[in-house]
Amino acid sequence: MSETQNSTSQKAMDEDNKAASQTMPNTQDKDYEDKLTQVALALVEDVINYAVKIVEEEQNPLKNIKWMTHGEFTVEKGRKQIDEYFSKCVSKKCWAHGVEFIERKDLIHSFLYIYYVHWSISTAGLPVARISAGTYFTMKVSKTKPPDAPIGVFYVGDHQALVHRPGMVRFRENWQKNLTDAKYSFMESFSFLFNRV
Repeated sequence: MSETQNSTSQKAMDEDNKAASQTMPNTQDKDYEDKLTQVALALVEDVINYAVKIVEEEQNPLKNIKWMTHGEFTVEKGRKQIDEYFSKCVSKKCWAHGVEFIERKDLIHSFLYIYYVHWSISTAGLPVARISAGTYFTMKVSKTKPPDAPIGVFYVGDHQALVHRPGMVRFRENWQKNLTDAKYSFMESFSFLFNRV
């Protein structure tokens, strides 16, 4: 075959390929565009969620108090500070709470002071709540830190393992509500036991 015939047949093949690519969609390009669209949508969704979170935090900033120092700590001051913290964090006035000192644990380098906060909702129909939820508060007082260093404070909800620190995590009232609702549902399933006189 001569070079002119070869180049002519090459041109004819190129034109056939071009015509075929214009009539038939390229599946690789379509798959790539679909994947690109999915990634772009996921990115946009993440950006929107992050923006919503920032707006929520601006409207409802983390609430905290100035916790006492090691030198200022007493069991009673600890109880009062927990009460002050919840008075600042809980917006709904229907929640009643009480703070009770449970125990002091002596560790090698610190003392742990453990408090229990009882939560309940009293209503006109049920002025004394039959169900309560709770939060365990721990104040860590170091034996080695200077008296002007702040104490460590953290808390966990009833039947929960996740540790929260005031000022780092927003206290959510719905945690207590969900727990009391679950306890009410449980009691209703055994109402024949609780309604006996």
